[in-house]
Amino acid sequence: MDERVGTVIEIGLAYASSALAISEALLRTGSRNPRHVVIDPFQYTAYDGVGWELLRSAGLDDIAELVTEPSQRFLARLADVGFAADAAFVDGSHHFHNVFVDLHFLGEIVRPGGVVLLDDVWWPSVGAAVAYFETNLGWRPIPGALADGTADPASGRARIGAYRLPDIVVNRAWRRS
Repeated sequence: MDERVGTVIEIGLAYASSALAISEALLRTGSRNPRHVVIDPFQYTAYDGVGWELLRSAGLDDIAELVTEPSQRFLARLADVGFAADAAFVDGSHHFHNVFVDLHFLGEIVRPGGVVLLDDVWWPSVGAAVAYFETNLGWRPIPGALADGTADPASGRARIGAYRLPDIVVNRAWRRS
């Protein structure tokens, strides 16, 4: 499947294992202007900057930029200025309200038909947030997208979920019955 991805937003950097893979994939796609926006407010307080230093030492800071503020605030500003991304990877806060807000703004930022990947979808808080977007806003799971991915050892459920955003933005009006 050819996604033609040139811009990715990633929430959560930690030790950069996913960021390294995403940045490498962006370079391999041959995009003219690959861009990787990485958001992690705890990069320097909880991870001593290790993840960002790994990206820099790999020479990926030409395409990657680190934002050290909460994603819920930064994504809102990106949406306000009309920033567009082709895909997103979410592995930040696992609190329902934070995941929900991240997904809300990613729904505005990621282009129609784009892809959002979420880590730890087996967590009740993450699963509940994404279920809302599936049920109400037309986000569709991509079957088999991560067939070789890891699973939660206790439940056997997949750790990562891949979702395709609708080609047409769904904006259901609130109706009182």
